[in-house]
Amino acid sequence: QNHYPIREESAVEDFMASLPYTLTRAQLRVWQEIAGDLKSPVVMNRLVQGDVGSGKTMIAALAMFAAASAGFQSCMMAPTEVLAKQHYENLQALFEPFHITTVLLTGSMTASVKRKVYNKIDNHEADVIIGTQALFQEKAVYDKLALIVTDEQHRFGVRQREQLAMKSQDGEPHVLVMSATPIPRTLNMAMSGIRDMSVIAEPPQDRYPVQTCVMEYHLGVLVQAMRRELKRGGQVYYIHNRVETMPQTAAKLQEVMPEARIAIANGQMDEKELTEIWRQLVEYEIDILICTTIIETGVDVPNVNTLIIERADCFGLSQLYQLRGRVGRSNRRGYAYFTFRRDQVLSEEAAKRLTAMREFTQFGSGFQIAM
Repeated sequence: QNHYPIREESAVEDFMASLPYTLTRAQLRVWQEIAGDLKSPVVMNRLVQGDVGSGKTMIAALAMFAAASAGFQSCMMAPTEVLAKQHYENLQALFEPFHITTVLLTGSMTASVKRKVYNKIDNHEADVIIGTQALFQEKAVYDKLALIVTDEQHRFGVRQREQLAMKSQDGEPHVLVMSATPIPRTLNMAMSGIRDMSVIAEPPQDRYPVQTCVMEYHLGVLVQAMRRELKRGGQVYYIHNRVETMPQTAAKLQEVMPEARIAIANGQMDEKELTEIWRQLVEYEIDILICTTIIETGVDVPNVNTLIIERADCFGLSQLYQLRGRVGRSNRRGYAYFTFRRDQVLSEEAAKRLTAMREFTQFGSGFQIAM
């Protein structure tokens, strides 16, 4: 039973008119499906699948705005603190003119800051709460939690979402899950009718498919590709997934590209270090970021438009797809180079994965890859 019927059509229309860009037809269709769920007698349980950069977050923003306008609270679960912070900053800027209060709740906050946020949530001084696993700590008590949004569903278990849902005091909240690459379990749940599914297969305006090249590792070719990116004022992600050998890789690249500003990022760094690196990257103080798959659910940096992956044959299909989605997020053409060791015989499975990545480059192909 739907304890939170949300009917805020006119308010949402005003909010939509204030957005910095026009929604695509696909986004509008998906929003109509969600709006129908929120008003229906049944609690929403919907998966929105769309490529990285297809505008899923904006759909979630509409749903959270509708809930806030009707006097309810919403939570958005993000897989990393960096991503939670970016969602918080973006959504706060959108909601503030409408007097909707957005707060951030993450594990690295001090106890006193957390306490203040908990009080705001409990007293319904916060309409939209964005955070990581800290959202379902015991001390977080929600006043009228009507909507739970999960970003990158495969980073959270069903149990974690249920923990959060149980914090809703008046009844079961609506659930909206967003994913760029639906893993088979999620896809199966959607196909078997347990959860409704919406697909955004239309790219935003001025968005081009990422040019994908699968090749033997050749430093000379890759240096050319990186120089071409830097020459047009862009930046580069260089995926080297072994933390212990990252310094050697950085030294090797610095030797052949002395003009480039090179930095390293991996999951073993503490939150402060990583936040500083993301800041430098966003503010164009880094040309090439040598990193692990940490960027898979990382910040949106539209100026990074060349991606190089060493040993791409060692990655899973959804990982490769997620990583490629980190480039080509602006009106510039993105380039992805999936490399494997020279003279290496690829396993049949690895060869199939890399072939799929080379063949499925059109926008909206995440769904076909999952199929």
